[in-house]
Amino acid sequence: HDIRQPLYTEEDVFEALKLFQSIPYERSFVVRPGVELLFRDAGHILGSASVWLSITEKDKTTRVAFTGDIGRPDRPILGDPLPMEPADVIICESTYGDRLHEEAPQEFVRFEQIIRDTILERGKVIIPAFSLGRTQELVYLLDQMANKGSLPRIPVYVDSPLSVNATDVFRQHPECFDADLRRYMLHDSDPFGFNSLHYVKDVNESKKLNTAHEPMIIISSSGMGNAGRVKHHLFNSIEHARNTILIVGYATPETPVGHLRTMPAEIKLFGKVKRVRARIEIMDSFSAHGDQLEMSDFLANQKDSAKKVFLVHGTTDRLQTWKQHLQRHVLPNAVIEMPQLGQSFTI
Repeated sequence: HDIRQPLYTEEDVFEALKLFQSIPYERSFVVRPGVELLFRDAGHILGSASVWLSITEKDKTTRVAFTGDIGRPDRPILGDPLPMEPADVIICESTYGDRLHEEAPQEFVRFEQIIRDTILERGKVIIPAFSLGRTQELVYLLDQMANKGSLPRIPVYVDSPLSVNATDVFRQHPECFDADLRRYMLHDSDPFGFNSLHYVKDVNESKKLNTAHEPMIIISSSGMGNAGRVKHHLFNSIEHARNTILIVGYATPETPVGHLRTMPAEIKLFGKVKRVRARIEIMDSFSAHGDQLEMSDFLANQKDSAKKVFLVHGTTDRLQTWKQHLQRHVLPNAVIEMPQLGQSFTI
């Protein structure tokens, strides 16, 4: 095979980081004369932002906005997403433009029930989870269960060095927490830690979890199961009926977790075909992406300003459903495009 040269190396990353400049939310920044930038908290993950640009050229001003990933209101840990300033042109995500999520109380009860049912079977709960955001939300939920006495007395492992590091970053930024979490911290100073919780960095400790037979909860990355330690946990747990694989986030169809979402009889991992005997549970309500209603509310203030909207970040069927919804109920005066690969537009 031809040897492929990487586009960039770790050395390039460190050189690039020297050029980064941090800009806080809600502070206008002049990129260059005639170009003004504003970041607003998108409420998706820690540090996420929508991008709003005011571009003036030859006495004409065009306001261009990019939603980024739109977060969800009333979710644990982070503040609610803030609407963007009115814009003429909007680039908008479409991840869940065709559905509504479960409500939080239903989510909490179901999460507890899945754990209890699996523990009664003396099994493991394996949760593939993104290291930034999803893992911390799950740990916070388990922390609440531990405080109220509803968490079974079993070990809980966060098995991902990146997740461990990301959780430390969360602890360093309490200014991003919502009011509910700040009140919670008056009684529990560490919402990301409890007695039965163990953060695993060492690879040998991670390997021991694969051969352990006692009930436990393992939260591990990657969220799509196509890399990282969770792939080993899936490999070693998928054929045992007492175990549960709990899917709490989006995964592309070609990834292991994406394939498991279809409830297959078999799955190929590390080149071997494994029978899927473990119970597969899916809870999309954990998603940090807003659903159709939540994204509609986020865009409601753009009704009188938006002239052009470009839909991105979604499967074709969801893009189409989201487009129809926007045209009928949210942005009836805007021209809505679903860009195809290779297309270009002048704005």
